[in-house]
Parts: sequence; structure tokens; C-alpha cells
Amino acid sequence: MESLYTDTVAFGILMVVLGLIFYTAHSRHAFWQRFYRYVPPLLLCYFIPGLLHEPLGIISTEDSQLYYVASRYLLPASLVLLCLSIDFKGIYSLGYRAIVMFLAATFGIIIGGPVALYVVVSFFPGLINAELEQIWRGLSTVAGSWIGGGANQTAMKEIFEVGDDIFASMVVVDVIVANIWMGFLLYGASVSDKLDRWLKADNSAITDLKNKISDYRAQVERIPSTTDMFVLGGVGFGAVALGHWGSDMIVGYLENSRETLEAYNLNSLLSGFFWLIVITTTIGLVLSFTKYRQLEGVGASKWGSVFIYILVATIGMKMDLTQVFENLGLFAVGIIWMLIHVIILLITAKLIKAPFFFVAVGSQANIGGAASAPIVASAFSPSLAAVGVLMAVLGYALGTYGAIVCALLMKWSASLF
Repeated sequence: MESLYTDTVAFGILMVVLGLIFYTAHSRHAFWQRFYRYVPPLLLCYFIPGLLHEPLGIISTEDSQLYYVASRYLLPASLVLLCLSIDFKGIYSLGYRAIVMFLAATFGIIIGGPVALYVVVSFFPGLINAELEQIWRGLSTVAGSWIGGGANQTAMKEIFEVGDDIFASMVVVDVIVANIWMGFLLYGASVSDKLDRWLKADNSAITDLKNKISDYRAQVERIPSTTDMFVLGGVGFGAVALGHWGSDMIVGYLENSRETLEAYNLNSLLSGFFWLIVITTTIGLVLSFTKYRQLEGVGASKWGSVFIYILVATIGMKMDLTQVFENLGLFAVGIIWMLIHVIILLITAKLIKAPFFFVAVGSQANIGGAASAPIVASAFSPSLAAVGVLMAVLGYALGTYGAIVCALLMKWSASLF
């Protein structure tokens, strides 16, 4: 089947898909009620666009700007709108477990890389058709992406002199394995109460935070007027404009110190996307102390959630599961690596009795960064999106350092053969 290559057609299809998912999710029909009891709507918003891309081939990501627009315009606007009603005291009350789970996620990635490489080379020596020297160098870019983000990944490519061919394969492994894991997290969010009981976790602080924001929303809620909608759009996208302007200014200024920043492995500070997320999130948090907080009453978080779901669909449409069969050896490393990351997270959560929310957001703040951490946090409640963003920013800060440690451990692991 020939793909529909224009973004206008692809965007229309994605919106129809999202509309059908939410329409059926709120249907009173017995079939749909049973279906969505086991399959969360957010998971479908993620996987159906992927199926439309490959294997169905109905839409294509070739030369598509949909993800760029969603991540650079809709995501920062959603962060502002979702942060308007945030409760700082509530976030503070979440306690130390959030940071511990984030650091456990980072540790799992650092340790998982060298262990996964050793296991695959030891037990499946013919599965990877490349020199180990190239493999560990290439995997360093996956570590950079999974602990920090795109800027950290690019930094690893330069630091360890990764060739373009092996780098392209690593990007495929990075995207597919990370997206599969994100699917599991989205499903886990829908059964988080069961998982919390298994972890023997106290999720009262998270529940209290959600309830406080829900109570505030009910208190200020009213039927929005046209003026309200324009004010909402002005605040959200005005902040996006400031974010882009500010990020361009900051990156332009820091370019003069590029060599110094690279010497200290602070490449993330040269990323415009990093500063865009920091600036827009900060604007949203600052506005939460002002009268603009009352925009929650006319649907601020609802519009923020709409933008997030559109972003989810554009991320999903980039997924190509057929690529797995072309890179089995590398995917074996990626899957084992991710399993080690997950095992360490669950053991840590069990020991400190952390809710699954911290498992999911701590993991995604590393693996997915600022583009997807708020998506996973929003799967628990739109009011928790800011928690995902704040943890993702921490991931940017640690990304390059953690990836270098991981790369050196993988180099040592490869030297054993």
C-alpha cells in the first residue's frame, strides 16, 4: 500500500484515530467497557499510529515535520498549561523516593550496558555482525540518549568517534527498545494500584497531590468563553514564543564557550530543546503563583492533555517494529540492557516501598527525557506532568557523565573477549 506522505493527510488520520479512541473509551457499550478495562486508551494512541506506519504503510515519517511541530510547539505549550495548577507543597511532600528511583534508573542503565554486551557476546557470539570495538563505541550513544537525551547522544558520538553507519543502527535500537518499554509503562499506569500493592508502597502523597489539584479544578471550573480561550492560547503559546526566543539567545551566547563546555562534558547546555523545556516549564511554574492559575477553571490542563496526546501519536508513528528483524544482535543487547534497568528499578522500589509512579517517571525521565517523561506522568494524572519534566531536566544534567562511565565499562566488557 502506498504511504500518504503529506503531513496534512497524516495529521488528519492521527486526529481521527485519537477521536475514535476517546469516543469508544467513553462509550457505554459493554464491549468497549470490557476492552478498555484491560487496554488503556493512551496505549492505543501510541501503538495504532505505529501500526499505520509499519507494517501497514498507510502513513510515513519520511520528511515529516509532525513530530517536530508537536515537540517544539505543542509540548512546551502543554507544559505551561499543565503547570498552572501545580502544587509545590504537594511536589515537596512526594519525598526522597522520587530522587532515589531516578538515580536507580540511571544506575540500571550504566550497569545494564556492559552486562548486556557481555551476555550476548558470551552466549550468542555470532549474533552481532560487527567488531566489538565498533559495538561498544556505538552503544555509548544509546547510553547518552537513555540517561539524558539527544544532545548527550550526539556528545557520545563525538567523544567516542562513532561512525555514521553504526550510529544509524544504534539510533534504531534506541528508538524501538525505548518505545516498547514506554508502552509497558503506559499500561502499568493503568494498573498502578495493583502494582503499588505488590510493591507494598504508600502512594498517599501522590493521591493527595492529585486530589488537591482536582479539588482546586472543581472550585474554579466554569464554562469557558471565547475570551477565555484566547487568553489560554495567548498564555500557552506566548510562553512557547518566549521559550524559543530565550533558548536561541542562550545557546547563541553559550556558543562562545563551546570548547569549555565540551571539555567539561556539558554539551546539554548547547541544546536549544533543553533550554526550551527549562524556560517554558519555569514560566508555567511561576504563573502558578499568579491569578493565571485560575485558567485551570476554563480547561488549561484539558488543552495541555490534548497537546500531549497529539505528541504521543506523533512519537508512535515513528516506530518501525520491522527494523527489529534486521538488527537482531543489537536488539538482543538493547532488550537485555532494558531488562537489567527494569530489574534494578523494581528491586529498589520494593526495598524503599516506592509507588509505581516513581518507577515509571524515574525510568522515563532517563530513557525518554523531557519529550516523554511528562507523557508517562500524565498517564497517572495530568496534574503530575510537571514532576516528569523536573526529573527529565535532571537527566539532561547527568546524561553525559553517566554515559561516559557506561561506555568505559562497556569497553572493559568488550576487552574480555
